[in-house]
Amino acid sequence: MKKNINTSAAPAAIGPYSQAIEANGMVFVSGQLPVDSATGNFAEGGIKELTRQSLTNMQAILKEAGLTLDNVVKTTVFLADMADFAEMNEVYAEFFSAPFPARSAVAVKTLPKGARVEVECIAAR
Repeated sequence: MKKNINTSAAPAAIGPYSQAIEANGMVFVSGQLPVDSATGNFAEGGIKELTRQSLTNMQAILKEAGLTLDNVVKTTVFLADMADFAEMNEVYAEFFSAPFPARSAVAVKTLPKGARVEVECIAAR
């Protein structure tokens, strides 16, 4: 059985999907764009601020599920430009500590709403 996880502390889904779904003790968080839930706009600034907002959104959804970033076992980072990797990685390291989750980071042609970064994760209870 799957359970929907939803919080107003992160932006609402912009399509037919859930912010997160829990199934069998695993929480699957949908990709989080760098949207400030209070304004509905992208965070202001460069890739560091955008990455921070995406990870903050992810953190809020995990909190709603009763979890923290320590529960994250896998992340995927989507970048519109791989030239942003080093700065994204710098901010990413502020959110996670050892043992770090497994991670993939890929450059994509485009992201929804023209975003520069999107982050998704899988967490375990």
